[in-house]
This record gives sequence, structure tokens and C-alpha cells, in this order.
Amino acid sequence: MTEKRKGARSIKDIPSDILEQLNKGEIETANLTEWLAVDQRLLLENLLQQNHRTEYLKPILENVDQLKKQTVNTINETIGISLLHWAENNKDEEFLLKLSTHPSDLVRCWAAYTIGRNSNLTFREKLNKIQPFASDTHFGVREICWMTVRPDISKNLVESLSVLSEWTQHDNENVRRFASESTRPRGVWCEHIDSLKQNPGLGLEILEPLRSDSSRYVQDSVGNWLNDASKSQPEFVVEICDEWLRESPTKETQYIVKKALRTIKK
Repeated sequence: MTEKRKGARSIKDIPSDILEQLNKGEIETANLTEWLAVDQRLLLENLLQQNHRTEYLKPILENVDQLKKQTVNTINETIGISLLHWAENNKDEEFLLKLSTHPSDLVRCWAAYTIGRNSNLTFREKLNKIQPFASDTHFGVREICWMTVRPDISKNLVESLSVLSEWTQHDNENVRRFASESTRPRGVWCEHIDSLKQNPGLGLEILEPLRSDSSRYVQDSVGNWLNDASKSQPEFVVEICDEWLRESPTKETQYIVKKALRTIKK
């Protein structure tokens, strides 16, 4: 099974048969090294050939070639948005649906962009449709999917926090983590949310239910959220951490607080 593969530590050590399967979209990447090694242009070409959609290839690759900065993430985003554009133009819903359950994690990332950047969907529809990606078993899909809706979260902050506060009660730790990670004031690889940097108290309806979460994955995200906030509102973070330790002195809360205060305590 793919999950049991550890993956090579450097790109040059990836066996050629594994790289071929990755580029054909037959298996998932096992780690970040493989994620960076996949040739997304070749993967796209193989995907479109397998699904008899080769007419999409040239215009999408032209969009990729026009990128000033070509990274795994910018290429990923451009391919996803371009697939959305061409599928919409051709009323090709059937093809878009196939992408969301594809064996390749990078193809599922493209599928996340076809939802997150679809202007025909309301904000709530986007969040509902992105939730299965938030619970994806692959780390890459989980990271990309919150980035696809982050601009909408920022624009619709009050509604976002309200909807995502419900996700903090979800059975799946990946969905709970999405609620925290997608709303981080500073975030990673994305624009900051200024109103949360200035007034991090707005985020408490998400953070409070997670302050003693059993999942280390969620704990890390909550700690990072508060650490983000500490860079602009240190007093707020110190107060919240003191309050949490008084009211909820669990080892989970202690771990979160330590992570939250790491910048302040430097």
C-alpha cells in the first residue's frame, strides 16, 4: 500500500519506477521529497490523455509557462484554476468530479482549486465542498485545500469563523485542524488576515473548543495560531494562555501554551 512507503530522502534517490508511477498519477507521493519531484506538466498530460481531454493541455501549459515564479505551489494553483476554466467552458462537470477522488494527491490538490476558486459557488458551498479535502489522508491535499479558500475566509471573516467553529466539534482531527490552520492570523505561504492580527479575540470561538484537543496535529495548529497572534498582540496571548492554564491544566493545554508563547519567551 502507498501509505506504507517511506519515500526517498532526496530526489535523486527516488526509484525510476516510482517516479514514473507518480508522474502517471497511479500512486500518491509518500513525502515532501516526492511531492517536489513530481513533474506536474507531465502528470497533467497523462491525466488528460487518460481522460480523453487532450484539447485542454496546450492552453493550460501556456498559463503555467507565463508564471513569473514557478514553484510547486504556483504551478499547482495555476493548473487547478485552468482546469476549472476549461471544464466550465465545456460544461464538463463529470471530469471535475473525477479529479476529486483521483489516486494522485497532486491531482486532488488541483481538484481543491476547482472548488476554492469557483466563483459560481457561494462561500458556504465552497466550505461544504472543501471539507472532504480537509479530511484527506494526504498531508499535501490538506495543506493546499485551506489555501484555496483562504482568500474567501479573509473576505468573509465573521461568517467563516461562525461556520468553522462548528468544525471544531468534528470527529475527524484533520477537519478540526482545518478550522484552526485556515484562520491563522499570519499563516504559512499565504496572505495575512490583518483583522485577526489586530484583534485575535475574534478567533476565540475556534480556539476555545480546541484548547485541550487530544490530537497533536490540532494542538500544533492552535499553538501556531496563538504564536502568530503574539507577534502583534502579545498581551492578549499571555492573558489567554494564563486563563487556559487556570481553567484547563491538562497536558494538551500545557503543550499548546508552550508553543503559543515561544516567540514571547525568546
